[in-house]
Amino acid sequence: MPKRKVGALEKLDADLASLQYKLRRDPLSYKNDFIVQYRQYDAQRQIFLSAPTTANEASTISFRELVEFVAHVADCYPTECAEFPQQLIEILARHHTDLESELCEKIVGSLVLLRKKDLIDSSVLLHTLFPILTSTPRKTLRALVFQKILSDLRQSNSKGTNHKLNRTVQTVLFNIVTADRTSTQALWAVKLTRELWKRHIWTESKAVEVMKECCLADNEKVVAAGVRFFLGGDKEREELEESSDDEDAIDMGKIKHQMGVNKKTKKRAKALEQAAEKVKRKEKKKNQPHPLNFSAFHLLNDPQGFTEVLFSKHLQNTKSKLRLEQKLQVLQLATRLVGLHKLTILSLYSWFVKYLTPKQHSVTSFLASLAQGTHNLVPPDVLEPLIQKIANEFVSEASAAEVASAGLNAIREICVRQPLAMNESLLKDLVMYKKSKDKGVVMAARGLLALYRDVNPEMLSRKDRGKDATIGIRSGEHKEQRFGEEKVGEIDGLDLLEKWKEEERARKQAETGIEEADGEEEEDDAAWEVESNSDSDDSGGWINVGSDDEIEISDSEDERPRTKKAKTEASSEGTIPAEDKENAAELEKRISTLAMTKILTPADLAKLQELRLEASLNKALPTAQRKRLAAQAALQNRHVDDPLTATEIEGLAALSKKATREDKIAKAKEGKGERGEYKSTKAVKQATKQASGKSTTNKEKARKKNFLMTLGKAKGKSKRSLVDKSKVLRAHKEREKRGGRRGNY
Repeated sequence: MPKRKVGALEKLDADLASLQYKLRRDPLSYKNDFIVQYRQYDAQRQIFLSAPTTANEASTISFRELVEFVAHVADCYPTECAEFPQQLIEILARHHTDLESELCEKIVGSLVLLRKKDLIDSSVLLHTLFPILTSTPRKTLRALVFQKILSDLRQSNSKGTNHKLNRTVQTVLFNIVTADRTSTQALWAVKLTRELWKRHIWTESKAVEVMKECCLADNEKVVAAGVRFFLGGDKEREELEESSDDEDAIDMGKIKHQMGVNKKTKKRAKALEQAAEKVKRKEKKKNQPHPLNFSAFHLLNDPQGFTEVLFSKHLQNTKSKLRLEQKLQVLQLATRLVGLHKLTILSLYSWFVKYLTPKQHSVTSFLASLAQGTHNLVPPDVLEPLIQKIANEFVSEASAAEVASAGLNAIREICVRQPLAMNESLLKDLVMYKKSKDKGVVMAARGLLALYRDVNPEMLSRKDRGKDATIGIRSGEHKEQRFGEEKVGEIDGLDLLEKWKEEERARKQAETGIEEADGEEEEDDAAWEVESNSDSDDSGGWINVGSDDEIEISDSEDERPRTKKAKTEASSEGTIPAEDKENAAELEKRISTLAMTKILTPADLAKLQELRLEASLNKALPTAQRKRLAAQAALQNRHVDDPLTATEIEGLAALSKKATREDKIAKAKEGKGERGEYKSTKAVKQATKQASGKSTTNKEKARKKNFLMTLGKAKGKSKRSLVDKSKVLRAHKEREKRGGRRGNY
């Protein structure tokens, strides 16, 4: 470009910047100047529209600068600029493929600026940008438009959820996905929905429906992206929350220490106040009740229909173009839905038969998916042939140890979800592998044995049942579960939680010396009043005591069940004692009170799980045995939302694989962080002290002084007389008696 034109454009840019500053300061005084520039913009717009592809570079730059100028001051002259937003929208909609790239990006930025000034609505902006996002061939423009759409949606939902705008955008995305199922345009819908889901902006079922349609598309990339959302979207949300908490961490101790050491200024005092306010807001947010973040699996409107179509379209269909890795992801999604919602798709299990062989690539993923798709409502007749084939193909004396352990682990995972799928003869054969020489096979066989000791010990031989199972069979506690039978009653372990709460309340009362605890106990005052009243009634006055024969002494405070002898005596008399009736009624009342009058918080549920685990373990056992029992209990109590991975099917075989040199180095460096040059322990402590903002002592500072700075003091010390030395020593002794230079007694 000639120098003369460059200078003229630079002068135009400077004049517009100066005029823009004046217009913002005093719009009325400079109205005529704005009208002149607006007419110039309108003239250049008409020239540009007459020949958009043949415009020279100088006119394009001039038009771009005028567009930016008018966009910045449009809110000062709303009447004169009433048609300006619509003109930009028309230019962008008609000529976005022909426009120069910088001009096109400038028009997009100007429209976003007009949206921030509330001169156009969000719905108008999004309806303008979405067609460009899905149709423009320019990569940079697509990235810019996607970023602007995302930021506008985040801004619109910052103060509160904008349901109307969200529904509009979700409808647009739904139409993009369903309009052409073979196109890759739906990938933008996946990206946008996934990002807004991760940031807790979209948490309703309509967003999940958009991703559901992506999973049923005909394009392989769209299908894979939609499936990955269901399998990993919730995990991304949790990781984003954890990372934001780590980034916002503020060390108030360090800030206060710096305020005490450094010079006190208004700026530093204000920074301290802001930090304290931020910490206070964070603590307040922590104490607020946790929002109900439902998983995407739970927000599906029709999981049965969705899973059937997903399975028939991408797995059963022989014309499906998905690769094996993509098919495994689809299979994992389908089986997780089947196991979570207890769906009935019988053709799914017969489809697995051809893949249950050790030669199949990624066979452990197929085994994990089969176990995931099993639940207690699947007919045992459907699962029994699959278990038999796994046992025949994987578990034999001729099989490798890794293959046998994977087969046993898979059978155990299936039987955890549907114990009736196992027959007695096969179970006895599989349990015999507990005598194998390989540790992985032994652990897998013992896991299966421990499962059936709890579920149905009668299927085991007598020597394998164990003490607890044998006693349970004799007493009639162990009953064979029937198909479709559901446990009815209270929450398992709720009495343990209630007892723990009583103990904690008694401990707090003993520490504080107050009869009624305040604070946390205000939530369930109504539940505690019943027990406190009954305790107060029993504490005073006379108690009616029967004969000595009727008194039973127990070692614990809990009420133990009556013995068989007492039961037979009561039944022979034909009546139940009134005391037993009262105790049973009181026990039932106590259980229902905690379950029905108090909502269990996440902390209560975590404590309940801990108490269940403690109750299931025998504390008198050795440490290794307790750990093994704890692992088995955690395995059986795995949450239904948690996925089952191929690593869990492989078991110890995954750990015993021969590691490469890179794997060994990575494992050795794991958890050590970045290691720099070697430092002594004292040097590391000093570096940590300085990094945290703490100062050093005068003695430590003196060591780092330059030698020439200390030379005069050293010479002075050597030339002192005995009188001066005695004075210094006497002064030192007096300072020690006073407690230091400042007299800190």
